[in-house]
Amino acid sequence: MSVIPDSAHTIRHAEPRDISRLSQLMSELCGHPISATEAAERLAMVQHSPIDQLFVFEQDDEVKGLLGFRLRENIEECSRYGEISVIVIDPLARRQGVGQALIAHAETLAEHYGCKGTWLVSGLAREEAHAFYQQLGYQINGYRFVKE
Repeated sequence: MSVIPDSAHTIRHAEPRDISRLSQLMSELCGHPISATEAAERLAMVQHSPIDQLFVFEQDDEVKGLLGFRLRENIEECSRYGEISVIVIDPLARRQGVGQALIAHAETLAEHYGCKGTWLVSGLAREEAHAFYQQLGYQINGYRFVKE
């Protein structure tokens, strides 16, 4: 399930040749620079993970979006979910269907792996993204608490 081509785009696993774009897209998501070395470390981590996958949306030989997908098991209800662990779209490619295609890809992966559904976590300040997720049928159902 690594590639979903259509006439306009391809969604494929991220590869070392994508490091420069991964660096740019992750910088956009994180709000601070992510070096090529750091992007390569993230890609290597995912490639060695039994539960994580990293995909790129490619159109006209240009990477326009990034999707992290992770399998999550829920002990509380004895189920499995697909987690959208990362999703970021190049600012110049927003509102062109890239995000919808990546989320649909995650939902297809979740179905393939026998998941009950998909979920994601989004920062409080990303209100525009929240509206987008809600348009796609995602509902707010809790809080995330973090202690560092």
